[in-house]
Amino acid sequence: MDPFEDTLRRLRETFHAGHTRPAEFRAAQLRGLGHFLQDNKQLLHDALAQDLHKATQLDSAFIRKEPFGLVLIIAPWNYPLNLTLVPLVGALAAGNCVVLKPSEISKSIEKVLAEELPRYLDQSCFAVVLGGPQETGQLLEHRFDYIFFTGSPRVGKIVMTAAAKHLTPVTLELGGKNPCYVDDNCDPQIVANRVAWFRYFNAGQTCVAPDYLLCSPEMQERLLPALQSAITRFYGNDPQSSPNLGRIINQKQFQRLRALLGCGRVAIGGQSDECDRYIAPTVLVDVQETEPVMQEEIFGPILPIMNVWGVDEAIEFINRREKPLALYAFSNSSQVVRRILAQTSSGGFCGNDGFMHMTLASLPFGGVGASGIGRYHGKFSFDTFSHHRACLLRSPGMEKLNAIRYPPHSPRRLRVLLVAMEARGCSCTLL
Repeated sequence: MDPFEDTLRRLRETFHAGHTRPAEFRAAQLRGLGHFLQDNKQLLHDALAQDLHKATQLDSAFIRKEPFGLVLIIAPWNYPLNLTLVPLVGALAAGNCVVLKPSEISKSIEKVLAEELPRYLDQSCFAVVLGGPQETGQLLEHRFDYIFFTGSPRVGKIVMTAAAKHLTPVTLELGGKNPCYVDDNCDPQIVANRVAWFRYFNAGQTCVAPDYLLCSPEMQERLLPALQSAITRFYGNDPQSSPNLGRIINQKQFQRLRALLGCGRVAIGGQSDECDRYIAPTVLVDVQETEPVMQEEIFGPILPIMNVWGVDEAIEFINRREKPLALYAFSNSSQVVRRILAQTSSGGFCGNDGFMHMTLASLPFGGVGASGIGRYHGKFSFDTFSHHRACLLRSPGMEKLNAIRYPPHSPRRLRVLLVAMEARGCSCTLL
């Protein structure tokens, strides 16, 4: 019998019930911790004396941000330039040497990065390496000081396993199935405009695109004609001829996506052309949760709609699945939007719009749980590629002031030291 199972289940149930989320609850727990220290001061002092025969003092410190050293950046194919250069900027700004591994699937960008980019950088501290999964596997056998990976959760696990052999820290920018809840209290055309834009942008090959809609059957009936209207306005009566609609990256991904068109029932679109790697902007209805389109990240221009009976069921549906990279909520009621924000977890959140949160350099971008580890963008990129080194510098003189720290210890010396710490605004506790 597992001695930890009941305890861990109890704690998870408490967390999922939302008990730890309110600020008042957190403050109460911290006050309780403070009372523990105060009420048990002598008991703790005696215990430390028995265990270690000492007491310790922590002083004020500053943080020095230093480069990790040799960094590996593994880039994806869906935004092969942006998702290569943004982390590269952070790595170089932090002072690291960089090995860049562009995706072999986006061959044209891979060629430009390999042939042209090194001419603009100091090649003594920068290199581009090429190859597919086999070469990447060989690369990961080497020791790096930091690894930054963008891609699928499946490959992310391989990268993390390889990094663990050397205790190398990682950032994993992964993906998942991003939910989009549409409340009944919405303008269906406004929702359709925004959803259609960020679902079919880059032919749906975007890690933060909404992977499925959650709405009531009544809202679904209002949304379908609005979505059809938006798709026609964006891409015309023949989306295949539109210069504004992208194509699927390769035949492997095309065949995978075309198979998903058999899930549920096609309400909008559904056409495909293998020679052109074209899949029409598609909406699926009557979809079952057990079907493949709801079991894997779609990464294409296909949008399933799942029916729920209100916000409670939507929250329950979202929370029983892996934590997504992004979560979207549409409602004219700010209370509904804020409730979904408060009672769910995701890498990022956007109310009444789509993936605009990731365009702001002032906000970090990254996942949580199965959707990723770590964050970047703007200053957060610099911080990700920097070791935050805790430092303390003290004067070699003024030894008489420091003498109160030295044994033999006495209650008087302890009181003087505590007063000195309080006067300096030190938040540390002397034990």
